[in-house]
Amino acid sequence: LEIPVSALKSYSVYAGVQDALVQWWYGHNAVAFFLTTPFLGMMYYFVPKAANRPVYSYRLSIIHFWSLIFIYIWAGPHHLLYSTLPDWAQNLGVVFSIMLIAPSWGGMINGLLTLRGVWDKVRTDSVLKFFVVAITGYGMATFEGPMLSLKNVNAIAHFTDWIIAHVHVGALAWNGFLIFGMIYWLIPRLTKTTLYSEKLANFHFWIGTLGIVLYALPLYVAGFTQASMWKQFKPDGTLQYGNFLETVTQIMPMYWMRAIGGSLYLIGMLVLIYNVIKTVKQGSTVEDELAEAPELTKITKGRLKGEKFHPWLERRPIQLTILATIAILIGGIIQIVPTIMVKSNIPTIAAVKPYTPLELQGRDLYIREGCVGCHSQMIRPFRSEVVRYGDYSKSGEYVYDHPFLWGSKRTGPDLHREGGKYNDNWHFNHMWNPQSISPGSIMPGYKWLFANKAMDYSGTETKMKAMQTLGVPYTDADIANAKQSIETQTSTIEKNLYNDPDFVKSYEASKAKAAAKGEAFVPMKDREIVALIAYLQRLGTDIKVKNNK
Repeated sequence: LEIPVSALKSYSVYAGVQDALVQWWYGHNAVAFFLTTPFLGMMYYFVPKAANRPVYSYRLSIIHFWSLIFIYIWAGPHHLLYSTLPDWAQNLGVVFSIMLIAPSWGGMINGLLTLRGVWDKVRTDSVLKFFVVAITGYGMATFEGPMLSLKNVNAIAHFTDWIIAHVHVGALAWNGFLIFGMIYWLIPRLTKTTLYSEKLANFHFWIGTLGIVLYALPLYVAGFTQASMWKQFKPDGTLQYGNFLETVTQIMPMYWMRAIGGSLYLIGMLVLIYNVIKTVKQGSTVEDELAEAPELTKITKGRLKGEKFHPWLERRPIQLTILATIAILIGGIIQIVPTIMVKSNIPTIAAVKPYTPLELQGRDLYIREGCVGCHSQMIRPFRSEVVRYGDYSKSGEYVYDHPFLWGSKRTGPDLHREGGKYNDNWHFNHMWNPQSISPGSIMPGYKWLFANKAMDYSGTETKMKAMQTLGVPYTDADIANAKQSIETQTSTIEKNLYNDPDFVKSYEASKAKAAAKGEAFVPMKDREIVALIAYLQRLGTDIKVKNNK
């Protein structure tokens, strides 16, 4: 649910903790709706076809379906463990995530046991090879997911590359290989021919499998490396690796291996495309296929003689859809409604104020540039994180964040307490060339934020009115004075930038260059970089922690 600001901009109706729960409820369930249940349906169809064997257990498939769609919906909060989400919601996500092992492995076993009696064909049949690895990948991913939902494991894995490895075992092996097997099975039948090259299909299988291994294993190693380095302390109580970049440089070889693995997987896909094109060219169009099954008896009402409830239900799509929807909605309603309705779940903090107009615009730039993809804004209550980043995050600090920006991965350090750590010049130079400030950084420069063009503040008042509608306490006077507030704050930041002689030198040179070209010169205070600096300098400054020594 979002409130529109313009044709290309909107704000989440929910803020902070509420937004995190709603978004991760959907984000996790998107995996179920698009990458799990549909693929399981395809597995139950194509594996028996390719093996020429019936499904091992029809009854197990029914249990698999209903238990999966009911339990899966509850698991979203396991992405938010040790965050500011209420403990009851976190624990609910953990419990149901563990329960997911049963239906998931029931489905995996059902798929593999369908191959009983034909395992000798797996040695030579490329289609069955793809299916076996796909089902195995499903089993691995659905075991690892619940394991990662355990709080003690999540404390190690979250924000690291371990999570990325887990996701890609499912995506590359389960989803990818199942699709490849389906294509190799379907295309010859659609074109009344045999596959152009079984050798190429087998080559695709082996290079794809090698690609998955070389993609995922380095990510596991990188994840364990990150977690161990982030949490190590010296005997004197200081961090063993206080500089975040020490971790980044350590895992760079793993990223190169990941790139090689991904390239091999891509080469396999290109081989598939070539094989499919050649198969289609040598085949012929299917026109009139003879029916191979008797006409179904039309049933107006009631069950067939001896028909049980579920086969009867499967012939009634409306009733089946209604029951499935009810099963799905139960978990969502129980998890989300209390968090939205009960204000005590998110205690307010008097010191937390709304963003200034300039900071609000800077936050939108932060979102636009995808900074949340590499930086988190959630300090968990661990000694290692508090020492490294600052005081742990409180739920009341996010009440005006539409949308939330807690992040999922720390390719770079957490930024929740970034405000005031460095001066404006540091941020200015860092955004221009990160390596000049942080040698070894893999962050790209954002030089377009410095371009000689004015930041667009025309929609600021509209954005603030939208926020006001969502409960952010902007007064009418705040909105009316937005332009003046921006002018004051940008002028202050520009004045701070003048403290750096190098800035003055380059700034004056750029003025002269624009004049020589006859271009209009935009003052630095009116450029995008200043709005972003304002936002970065605001992060985590509402709560002041006294250092009692």
